[in-house]
Amino acid sequence: MKKLLLFTALTIAVFGENSVEIAKKSYENMSGYKDSVSVNTMILKNAQGVENIRKLEIKKLESSNGDKTLIGFLYPIDIKDTKLLSYEELGEDDKQWLYLPALKRVKRISSSDKSGSFMASEFSYEDISSQNYEKYSYLEEVQKVVKNEAECFAITRIPKDSNSGYSKQILYIDTQTYLAKFGAYFDKQNRLLKEVSFLEYIKLEGVYRIKKMEMFNVQTKKSSILTWDEERVKVGLSEDDFSKRVLQ
Repeated sequence: MKKLLLFTALTIAVFGENSVEIAKKSYENMSGYKDSVSVNTMILKNAQGVENIRKLEIKKLESSNGDKTLIGFLYPIDIKDTKLLSYEELGEDDKQWLYLPALKRVKRISSSDKSGSFMASEFSYEDISSQNYEKYSYLEEVQKVVKNEAECFAITRIPKDSNSGYSKQILYIDTQTYLAKFGAYFDKQNRLLKEVSFLEYIKLEGVYRIKKMEMFNVQTKKSSILTWDEERVKVGLSEDDFSKRVLQ
């Protein structure tokens, strides 16, 4: 039986699409929106199920050199106007700056801090940045499994960034839509750390966009749910909208 399973996995890898091709197709399936503005709700849940609700605005700009993202908190009042600006730079470390209104200063997020929690959520600064497929290397083996009631390709990717908080990530990508359904993220000791569920998608201007996702910390039992309440794409944002000057 073990030989048969091994042969099946290798057959998929050799005669079907390999993991890089699947990852690229999944990424490109959600590309082409040019730029976007969304209002989001983030719900933080502790191990006992107690909720903490936040509202935020997310702006994104596509670029061949790497996407730019600006996140600004709208609610609650104690973190209102806190902003995170992220520059993706392919082949280099992403750059991120956090504006803290209480201190009236901008803090540069160092590479070694990117595995830390983003504003007490289960999303790290690394999770919040762009998930471009080129930022990872991939194991060749591809398997087909059923996950979240869908037949999926299971592919394993390894962050190229040595400062990543993850040793590897296993993604489950729908074989029909090439949309990610689920992910298992492992810490530096190769222990399961987080599970991400992509719960809902929407199509805007012909491009798939995430509508709802959840990040669950297996080790602490805490979770964060992020919902896109409303979103507009191709609204005409420019590089000026993502200048460091917009942080203050």
